[in-house]
Amino acid sequence: MFLLKKILTALILPPAGPVLLALFGLWLSRRKSRRWQHAGIALTVLSLASLLALSLPVVGDALMSSLEVHPPISREQIQRAQAIVVLGGGMYHGAPEYAGDTVSEASLERVRYAARLARESRLPLLVTSGAPFGGKPEGEAMRDVLEKEFGIKVRWVETDSRDTEENASLSTPMLKAAGISRIALVSHAWHLRRAVPLFQRQGIEVAPAPTMFSTASPSLLQDLLPGNLKRARQALNEYLGLAYYRLKEKLQ
Repeated sequence: MFLLKKILTALILPPAGPVLLALFGLWLSRRKSRRWQHAGIALTVLSLASLLALSLPVVGDALMSSLEVHPPISREQIQRAQAIVVLGGGMYHGAPEYAGDTVSEASLERVRYAARLARESRLPLLVTSGAPFGGKPEGEAMRDVLEKEFGIKVRWVETDSRDTEENASLSTPMLKAAGISRIALVSHAWHLRRAVPLFQRQGIEVAPAPTMFSTASPSLLQDLLPGNLKRARQALNEYLGLAYYRLKEKLQ
């Protein structure tokens, strides 16, 4: 199921999704019926136009902002928490300058903020993420960065999870075994809308601790120049994940 989800997601999201729709539109435009020809041309144009629009930073930022429903964590929330949980954001495999696997840019952003919260609050840390595609488990890489580069001791390391749902289900037993029921959950601001309910369903009280909010660019020109699908793709991926979990709940 995990691999099937990954394959379907890759085919639906840009650039593959719009490109496949454009190719289908070209195929329709070669039918004998003029109605199908017009429909095919329209589908091709709309698909390519959507791909261009999604590559605009202003569109990607707008999609991201719509997911950022949790404000920065407050002093009162962090004081109430009993532990900090950090979700993985991906790996940088075979990094030549580090002589092996290490955390990706996204994971490093989360780890950096978690280190700050841990230093200020002195709360114990749990890092969670496995190695669904092989290589070094991300949880171990996150621990190494926290301890060796930020000087922050990690108490728990979960290394078997493959997605956010498993982050929650596999981390919770570790926390409950230590008598912990209230956590500060660190991830990107756009990710916590999906992640928080998954931990809450495990019987954990969650204080969202978002980082890396979408902020305005100082240059309007930069916002309007196409060239990067990453933010729009990530936002659409989150909406797909939200839809998947809602459907899963209804079917259970």
